[in-house]
Amino acid sequence: MRQRLEYAPVWLIVKLVGVLPRPLARAVGIMLGRIVYWLHVRLRHVGMRNLELAFPEKTRRERAKILRGVFTSLGRQLGEFCLLPRYTLKNINKVVVYDGFENFENAYALKKGVLFLTAHIGGWELSAFTHSLHGHPLHVVMRSLDNQYLDRLTKKYRTMHGNSMVDKDDFVRGLLSAMKAGETVGILMDTNMTPPQGVFVDFFGIPACTASGLARIALRTDAVVLPGFTIWDSVLRKYRLRFDPPVKLIRTGNDEADIVANTAQFTKVIEDYVRRYPDQWLWVHRRWKTRPEGEKGLY
Repeated sequence: MRQRLEYAPVWLIVKLVGVLPRPLARAVGIMLGRIVYWLHVRLRHVGMRNLELAFPEKTRRERAKILRGVFTSLGRQLGEFCLLPRYTLKNINKVVVYDGFENFENAYALKKGVLFLTAHIGGWELSAFTHSLHGHPLHVVMRSLDNQYLDRLTKKYRTMHGNSMVDKDDFVRGLLSAMKAGETVGILMDTNMTPPQGVFVDFFGIPACTASGLARIALRTDAVVLPGFTIWDSVLRKYRLRFDPPVKLIRTGNDEADIVANTAQFTKVIEDYVRRYPDQWLWVHRRWKTRPEGEKGLY
């Protein structure tokens, strides 16, 4: 019963915003994001601490401006997420445009499987949705939401056009079979992990416990690791779903060392995007929560 009550306002927001004209839906989403910024003290505290760690050279005012932009970005994505059931192949280009699609085409043509290297930046919820709408469904590795009703709603929206969700607790088996079949899998690998699922690699010069599964699967299957990010373009007033050239795997013959080395270079790709678009990344997540043994916590 409690979960139903917690879910009700979220469900109402999604449904009510979903019937609004698109510009108004986006504006309402942004307004809600900014309201959360002012009301949620803990998220602001975490965000400012992360920005202090990542950008020690910036002033507090500069960091605060970035953080306000993050909530604007989250609100914009919320507005678009509410509208997903209304998007079709005919109108999705008003929201998301491809950039570097040939990199995906070339990778997919190899029939070794494609591992999308991505992160919680820009409009990540639109990435797999848009790609599937264009006839390229993929498997997405996601953790189920704690609220079962909200989890059910998000899964319904995410899988409208052929996508499937792979649970983080059982993703290895799912990924291996997908790579064997030459399919595509999306992995958001910018969240805090704990050993042994994670290994420590630098993120903004600070050791961060990072998911090593993508590197393990890529080295084992020789699948193509393809960076893919959906970034808000303020000039176009649209999102750009950008595919970069594949990341060349490091192979020295030392399996464990190669796993760490490749996880490090994947993380560097994400860091480069975050540095370019700092106000679009999820700074409110405690990315450096897990520390190496004996090291003091950062939060």
